[in-house]
Amino acid sequence: MSGFCKKAVIALLASTLGTLILGGTVSAGGAEPAGLKITSSAFQQDGPIPKKYSCDGQDISPPLAWSDPPAGTKSFALIMDDPDARPDTWVHWVLYDLPTTARDLPENVPKQKELANGARNGVNGEPQIGYEGPCPPAGPVHHYHFKLYALDAKLGLAAGATKAAVEKAMQGHILGEAQLVGQYKR
Repeated sequence: MSGFCKKAVIALLASTLGTLILGGTVSAGGAEPAGLKITSSAFQQDGPIPKKYSCDGQDISPPLAWSDPPAGTKSFALIMDDPDARPDTWVHWVLYDLPTTARDLPENVPKQKELANGARNGVNGEPQIGYEGPCPPAGPVHHYHFKLYALDAKLGLAAGATKAAVEKAMQGHILGEAQLVGQYKR
């Protein structure tokens, strides 16, 4: 193998290793991962979720926004769950077939099967359609994961699908993933 080929292979391996370690693509500067990001104007990463968005308040969904979807994105899916719940992770929200043009969700997304933009609500842990806010038992803080997926296709599932059905339908279609974690304690 020529010196040029060895250098090319080493550069490719280094790039791949950086991508695996950082969990995304490496930006041109190499300092931080580029790609899909999700935020909320209501709370910061790992910060407290305001009472308004919980069962102790109005139990409405918080505003969310995202940026930098991967090329080829055809739809988005959102799953919110609480892995601190016992005995199993509690599902708080399943939303899928969000159009590729969507870059945010307003506060208080309607708890109806289909939204005006064509997105569909799945069932939460109750099981009911739409968002169910944090409502942990008294005790230690719980962490709520808002996981956004960029997909290369619409899932085409009927409204009211479960988290398991959405995750199964997403297999082989995930182009990117971002996560926002908020905390709530009673």
